[in-house]
Amino acid sequence: MKLNNKGYQIICEFEGFSSEPYLCPAKIATIGFGNTFYGDGRKVTMIDEPITRVEAFDMFKDIADKFAKRVSDCVTSPLNQNQFNSLVSFTYNVGVANFMNSTLLKRVNANHNDPDIKTQFLRWDKVGTKKLKGLTKRRIYEADNYFAE
Repeated sequence: MKLNNKGYQIICEFEGFSSEPYLCPAKIATIGFGNTFYGDGRKVTMIDEPITRVEAFDMFKDIADKFAKRVSDCVTSPLNQNQFNSLVSFTYNVGVANFMNSTLLKRVNANHNDPDIKTQFLRWDKVGTKKLKGLTKRRIYEADNYFAE
């Protein structure tokens, strides 16, 4: 599967845009629409030059498509577009390794309609032990969107 326009929009809205590097709540250098790496694999640093919104979106789309491919490769059960978009948004935020080792993925692969999937999304609203309102809001949206028709 691939992200559709709604999927790209969801991620962009939650990530927000910054033309200049900044430290995200996890203290990782980030730029554009939540990118911690550039398309060529280089890590973002705090001394990087600013980028334009167009450059940021092109970079974001390229990287988001790579995340979508990884999610598609990991999920063995059939998904609708909303379910796929939600899982890619989640993975873009927490990283592929965390997604691959998550109970969320295990539940999705066992039964893509398991109601516990919502609970599994909601567990991922912290940086370290600190609960973040923005992450809680994102996880609620992803969980609700996952089960939307």
